Amino acid sequence: MKPKSLTTLAALVVIGIGGFMAGRNSSAPSPDSGTTASSGSSQGRPERSTARDSATEVARKARTERESKTSTTGRLAKLEAIVRGENPLERNRALLALIDQMGPGDFEDAVARFRSLGITDERSAEYALLLSAWAQADPLTALAYAKKNTQGDFATSTILTTWASTDPEAAIRWATANHQGDGANPYMPGIIRGLASSDPARATELLASMPKSTERGEALDFMVPHLLQQGPEATKAWIAAIRDDSLRNGAMLRTAETLADADPAGTAAWLLANPGQAAQRRLDNVYRVWAKQDQRAALSSFNSLPAGEERSNALRGVISSVANQNPQAATSLMDRYPNDVTDKVVEYFVWHSFDSDPSAAINAIGRIADQDQRDRMYRRTLNYWNDRDPAAASAWAAQNPGAANHLPAR
Repeated sequence: MKPKSLTTLAALVVIGIGGFMAGRNSSAPSPDSGTTASSGSSQGRPERSTARDSATEVARKARTERESKTSTTGRLAKLEAIVRGENPLERNRALLALIDQMGPGDFEDAVARFRSLGITDERSAEYALLLSAWAQADPLTALAYAKKNTQGDFATSTILTTWASTDPEAAIRWATANHQGDGANPYMPGIIRGLASSDPARATELLASMPKSTERGEALDFMVPHLLQQGPEATKAWIAAIRDDSLRNGAMLRTAETLADADPAGTAAWLLANPGQAAQRRLDNVYRVWAKQDQRAALSSFNSLPAGEERSNALRGVISSVANQNPQAATSLMDRYPNDVTDKVVEYFVWHSFDSDPSAAINAIGRIADQDQRDRMYRRTLNYWNDRDPAAASAWAAQNPGAANHLPAR
């Protein structure tokens, strides 16, 4: 049985040492007595004592091994019972309590048992807890296990994230030593995630050193939430300092819509002042958010823009917002600004108006200039309408023979 505390264990050790020394003092002959051990029975006693000690040590080791095995078996059974539970709060509490009782050598069996249950997707939070705790106790062993036994990057990334939060340079050295080839280092995103909040400057340095790649995009995704916590101006300043155009546009793409929720006017101005891929792909989203909050202000801003792609993108956002609530008003806007209505503006109108007014949505498809795209939109929209309301779809097709060939046979 394990002592209840370190104090108890220390007391037992002291008592044991004291008893051993007292025994030695009472049985050993005095060096001044002049007594010489004979070859008789006095030499047999130490031999019997040594034999008993040896047998006791063997028994103690065997008992320790049995207790350790029993303890490990019980701990793994408890782990399985915890992670099979249905209450996530209870699972996390119980798992944290169990982890507090585990030593560095216990985690490999625990992780292996967890993975053998086949529920790592459903219990990813608990899996991450185990991996993070192992990373704190023994990151090198944890990483060696993950490389050998796991597929994908979840386990390795989780371990590196934890390690980077406590010893980033050691984690970086490991990542550098274990990466082969000329492509982006797949271990860096996890390290950058671990540094994003504690040392954003170092995280930014590592991010900027990565070549354009999926891995760099993943690392940027880890950075963005921490940037946004610093506020809009700090986020924009961080992005402005990026020298790589592709990385800068990627950061703008990932932050624009979130920034628009708080300040659509300022975000629209920011995108317009930084033309590029981000402005092309996000301006409509920003104007959609803006029109939902203040349609008049969004339209006023749209009207101030010169003719061109940015103006059409802004109109697409306004149309998307208005069409959700009032398809007829959105149709009027397209009639009012025909020169700014592109095929994509019409597509967005159809998608956002169909649920409330399918007839208005499908009637607008004829505005699409590209015939192939127009036919695809008719086909997709009619198929969807036919699934929802076949009678209405058939009635519309009967009145519009040119589109009837897009309606599937029933």
